[in-house]
Amino acid sequence: MTEKDLLYSVKDHIAHITINREKYRNSISAEAVDLFRQYLDQAEKDDAVRVICVTGAGEKAFCSGADLGGAMSAEGEGKNQAFRNYADLLKRLAGYSKPTVARINGYCLAGGTGFMLACDIVIARNDAKFGTPEVNVGLFPMMIGALIFRNVLKKKAMEMVLLGEKLGAAQAQEMGLITRSVAPEKLDETVNKILESLAAKSPIGMKIGKQSFYAMQDLGFEEALDFLSEKLSEVASTEDAVEGITAFIEKRAPVFKGK
Repeated sequence: MTEKDLLYSVKDHIAHITINREKYRNSISAEAVDLFRQYLDQAEKDDAVRVICVTGAGEKAFCSGADLGGAMSAEGEGKNQAFRNYADLLKRLAGYSKPTVARINGYCLAGGTGFMLACDIVIARNDAKFGTPEVNVGLFPMMIGALIFRNVLKKKAMEMVLLGEKLGAAQAQEMGLITRSVAPEKLDETVNKILESLAAKSPIGMKIGKQSFYAMQDLGFEEALDFLSEKLSEVASTEDAVEGITAFIEKRAPVFKGK
């Protein structure tokens, strides 16, 4: 039995999704895309899961993009369907109801950039490399562009996608592609601390908050304020909010139940 292209495990309220194609620099196969969507559905339905961590196997690559020898070589409708499946996965991950953290353990290129940017928080090794090299092989980072242009200023985004050059972690952080970069030996410690912190917070509070922020990003200023005011009332009415405020007053750690 061959090993899966994507691995899934849950521990201490944290679901780990790992791209498991180290031999191929964790390039994304059609199987991995399908499994990714299945695992996201599984984690969303599991009340024991409060946060998702996405990473790649090994220490060389987070994800180097699409498998150019797989779905990219398909003809006609097969290729079109592969593109649609990837786009659907980005939509699913970007609008996910639970917090998502990308652990960047090496090269993050092309389609891997899409996975990274679709996550809420991105922690990378300071020796990781980033980029959208599609232009160098006659392609263009189309679907990824929807995320790049929502995270990076237009001129820097155009420079990135048109030149197709690799960027260092410091450049990626300055541009807003990643949250922070850390020394390789500090990567797991930093990521685990963030995951544990997220897992300890109110699941329903973060769910309503994330959905609200995504819903209001294209609204006008006054409309956004009115919408968020209503959403704050919704959050404040939850059992977790009552527990959180009570715990603060009583000077103890809150016990959130996601209700």
